[in-house]
Amino acid sequence: MSKCLGMLILLVGTSLWMAGCATIATTVDAQWVDPAAVGKHTVRNVMVMSAVQDSTSRRLFEDRMVAVLSASGVRAVQSYKFIPEDGPVAEDTLRAAVAKAGVAHAMVTRITSVSTQVNVSPGMVMGPAWGPGWGWGGGWGYGWGGFAGYHNAMWATTTPPMVTTTQNVRSDTRVFDAADAAVLWSATTTTATGYTAVPQLIDQFVQLIVGALKLDGII
Repeated sequence: MSKCLGMLILLVGTSLWMAGCATIATTVDAQWVDPAAVGKHTVRNVMVMSAVQDSTSRRLFEDRMVAVLSASGVRAVQSYKFIPEDGPVAEDTLRAAVAKAGVAHAMVTRITSVSTQVNVSPGMVMGPAWGPGWGWGGGWGYGWGGFAGYHNAMWATTTPPMVTTTQNVRSDTRVFDAADAAVLWSATTTTATGYTAVPQLIDQFVQLIVGALKLDGII
């Protein structure tokens, strides 16, 4: 998802009750923290940056991450308030935005890859319980017996094949020291979008990242 952090964001779909997709699945594939920073809660003010092509997804993500970080006692600001344009940004522009925001750290989340998984569940047909004519005489032949058999056979239980598609969005999130651009913390994640709506994907992703930062004592 660019449109998928976009779907992470971004990351579309609505029916959470369909096909067992009620559970949003974001998992941490790998995680690293600077040993010198563990448990020191050094990140107290940070700029949140979503490096995705979709403008709406970028703003949705940054707003939600800022809200959750703020609720956790961290002063956080959205990058789009200082860098309104989307797309690649020159180093000087990044430096100026971070300085203007007055933050000591920057958190950048970007999409690294998107893959599609197709799942097929075979269908099933259960014939009429009493044979083709359901006991109404004559089976499938000419006349009323055949007519009754043909009509009643349509009430057989039929389960059509089910095909579901899941997009696996792999993302990378890093926390940088604004003074020297050193990486303080990083994590790679995979989000299975399924039928889940974008806001719910964002919420689950944000909660996972903030929870991991807390466990490592970064915030």
